[in-house]
Amino acid sequence: MFHPVGHPMERGWVGRVDDDRVVHLAAQTLQSFFTGGGTAREHAEYPLAEVRLLAPVLHPPSIRIFDEQASFAFANPAAVVGPDASVSGPATSMTVLPRVAAVIGAGGEVGGFTLLAEWRADGLAPPKDRDFALGLGPVVVTGDAGATDGFDWPAALELAASGTALYPGDILAAPASDAIVAALGDVVEIAIDWIGSLEQRFGD
Repeated sequence: MFHPVGHPMERGWVGRVDDDRVVHLAAQTLQSFFTGGGTAREHAEYPLAEVRLLAPVLHPPSIRIFDEQASFAFANPAAVVGPDASVSGPATSMTVLPRVAAVIGAGGEVGGFTLLAEWRADGLAPPKDRDFALGLGPVVVTGDAGATDGFDWPAALELAASGTALYPGDILAAPASDAIVAALGDVVEIAIDWIGSLEQRFGD
């Protein structure tokens, strides 16, 4: 999701990043793009340097956070914040857990992968310690290059869908690298070579 720098929008437009440009696609949301078979009519093109990338799914139907392969905890969809956001929270010290996030497509399969920064407030008891900020984005990479390294995504999908249904835009997130400790004013970046990087600031 993106919007031109001079035309800010909360939700933005669906786009495809092609090298140094972004192609506007005729879909209202990433979920509707997946539901439509992963294709959409192309609109205008914009230089990548002249757009702002947003959270690819602004209001996920559900978010499941896996700390271990065989168990997960639900997280707050209302806590999603996009790339380059300033994060505020109930503590002056934060722990950020970098994660790879699978975005569910049509039919309950993985539609693509993005980055998730799980912000946790140091000293606050769970689950409220992670109820305020989940960084998501900036892009969704289709395919499975590198995605199965150390984590069994088919097994996670099976566990998540057991006794229920997965919907387009649902998020499943797995550990990606070591935790980062952030103090007020710090810029936190998480990066996965086959996805890209997600950067956010702690505090205004």
